[in-house]
Amino acid sequence: MGADDPATYDFWLFDLDGTLVDAEWSYTRAVFDRVGDRIGRRFTDREAEIIWHGLGGSRDEQLREWGIDPEMFWTAFHEVEDPTARAEATYLHDDAADLVSELSAAEVPVGVVTHCQEFLAEPVVDRLGVGDWFDAFVSCSPDLGWKPDPRPVYHTIDRLGLDPTEPGRGVLAGDGASDIGAAWNAGLDGIHVERHTPQRRGHCVLADRRVSSFAELSEVGGGDADPGRSQSGP
Repeated sequence: MGADDPATYDFWLFDLDGTLVDAEWSYTRAVFDRVGDRIGRRFTDREAEIIWHGLGGSRDEQLREWGIDPEMFWTAFHEVEDPTARAEATYLHDDAADLVSELSAAEVPVGVVTHCQEFLAEPVVDRLGVGDWFDAFVSCSPDLGWKPDPRPVYHTIDRLGLDPTEPGRGVLAGDGASDIGAAWNAGLDGIHVERHTPQRRGHCVLADRRVSSFAELSEVGGGDADPGRSQSGP
């Protein structure tokens, strides 16, 4: 591996859903059906996809645009989610597994900062057997804040045993704009992994590096290589 070796960072942080793991569509569709029954509003497949993956940016802003109160939606959402069923429907992205394995072999600290709540995240991590992948695992909360707020990122860095005010050269990788915003707000590099294509998302996510697979990080040598994907623009 050359200058683009992922181990050149002092530490790595990852988002969870959509970045390291994903849920089967059948589970997502069933969740939105149950939420719709509770709040009296049916969600189309496209609407469910947008909210589940955060394709439109801020989920709360998107819900408000549709005339849905975010607090009412998320209350219903968390009430209908079944941690066991979600864990059984969740799978690892192979490229993410390979990258984390590479980082582990290089003894690079790895943390997760996710919007997925602990009661849902823990069964997923346990079922997939990846708990020992991470040196820190933080679920965002109203007290910690939500990405792109840097506070949960600072908290994760602290859990790694590093000083959030002088953490060294770190990076946060995720599949959403809020992940990159959180990275930049915390003074880290941001890597966006695009799992859906910009056309389906409706826009490009600005980042220090944009990839369609984490495998590209080892395939392309040098920070200035492949400038069309490295630039923070469409």
